[in-house]
Amino acid sequence: MKVLFATSEAHPLVKTGGLADVSGALPAALRREGVDVRLLMPGYPAVLAAATDAGRALATLRLDPFPEARLLAGTLDGDVPLLVLDCPPLFQRGGGPYQDSDGRDWPDNDLRFGLLGRAAAALASDATPLDWRPDLLHCNDWQTGLAPAFMALSGRPAAPSLLTIHNLAYQGIFQPGTLPRIGLPWDWFRLDAMEYYGNISYLKAGLQFATALSTVSPTYAREIQSEPLGFGLQGLLAWRAGDLTGILNGIDTATWDPATDPSLPRRYAAECLARKETNREALRTLLGLDASPGVPVAGVVSRLTHQKGLDLLLACADRMLELPVQLAVLGSGDAGLEHGFAELAHRHPGRVGVRLGFDETFSHLIEAGADFFVMPSRFEPCGLNQMYSQHYGTPVVARATGGLADSVIDLLPGTGWRSQAATGFLFDAATPEALLAAIARAADAYRHRHLWRHLQRNGMGRDFSWNGAAQRYRELYRSLVAGASAKPPGNEAA
Repeated sequence: MKVLFATSEAHPLVKTGGLADVSGALPAALRREGVDVRLLMPGYPAVLAAATDAGRALATLRLDPFPEARLLAGTLDGDVPLLVLDCPPLFQRGGGPYQDSDGRDWPDNDLRFGLLGRAAAALASDATPLDWRPDLLHCNDWQTGLAPAFMALSGRPAAPSLLTIHNLAYQGIFQPGTLPRIGLPWDWFRLDAMEYYGNISYLKAGLQFATALSTVSPTYAREIQSEPLGFGLQGLLAWRAGDLTGILNGIDTATWDPATDPSLPRRYAAECLARKETNREALRTLLGLDASPGVPVAGVVSRLTHQKGLDLLLACADRMLELPVQLAVLGSGDAGLEHGFAELAHRHPGRVGVRLGFDETFSHLIEAGADFFVMPSRFEPCGLNQMYSQHYGTPVVARATGGLADSVIDLLPGTGWRSQAATGFLFDAATPEALLAAIARAADAYRHRHLWRHLQRNGMGRDFSWNGAAQRYRELYRSLVAGASAKPPGNEAA
């Protein structure tokens, strides 16, 4: 089975968020499952510099009204074949993939990712200039959302398409005048095509015209079909509920493995968890936390944003410290939250340690050195840190939303040893009080050594690798290819 995987970013070439982690790991896992996956992404400077052999030209693409582009061959990490869309006027520039160095959106993002979608559509149809033609096109987020629309418009024989939603909050919204700029008819500026509250949405185009839809956890697939997490698209998603699948992401269990992690002062495994305590003491030393036997350290590695619920933690932090619990924070984001956590550390020296910014090595130490990990997200399509934490024997306190609800098993109050599979502590309401109650449950369980070891080993025994996700995607691909027709659902709307 041949699959074209279209994405705007992929780790380690270029990354702004979880999409890059998925795009860097899932294609490799699919190839191990016997799927012939090839990755299509823009020719940003970092991609051209880092992708192996990304210089051999395969074809020239002349896709009116876009600038001429070349298709270059390369490989990702020496394993996954890479198709680089080289168009210097659109992609050869400094800054990031979506914004300039001052954090402003590129004003021609509509053209840049219009070309990416147009190229993906061409390569997945009988118009492809390559000898290799995919059985299925796998699109990811709004940046590739136009591909199914272009396929529908062309009327040419084409592969079925799957669109994966990594975060519905980002929708690729542009003014209606974009339509003629990217070669789409004014006729599509309507509710049952691309119109979105007076503008157009690239993501809505994908949701409307893709053969099938997926997202990154089963719970998130349900949540986005209603307010508030539908972000204005809940009606369309509910209408397409029969075509929507939730598949939980995996993690890189080679990079994230406490038994081999070079970032740790002392490595450990489930059968030697006492060694984990060396990492806690190293974490305390680096953050200036007091050596306090019997007091657990709560860890946070996160963007400091409203979505991540870190304001809830700030609101209950003083009371949390009295349980007692120490706090170790690594993150950056909203200026108000950064100031709030810095002020918290200033008020409570020796009990709160905060490092603003991001440090990959230090994030590994927090995962290993914390006694439990806190994720109070208001919404979380999938999340990765809760899986890293469990893999590192660090039980998780999390809000029961999205992928957090699907990957953390709650130690229900009063069940103790009867909750044999528990790996953490969930709470429902997005309030400081509910979060504090869950942290208090964790602090209480921590005082029962055998119960705590049980929770740690439960988490370390779970399989969060990409293998399971890759198998589910492979089966979804097979079902779509087997039931494919030339026209994706939604063509009637055009």
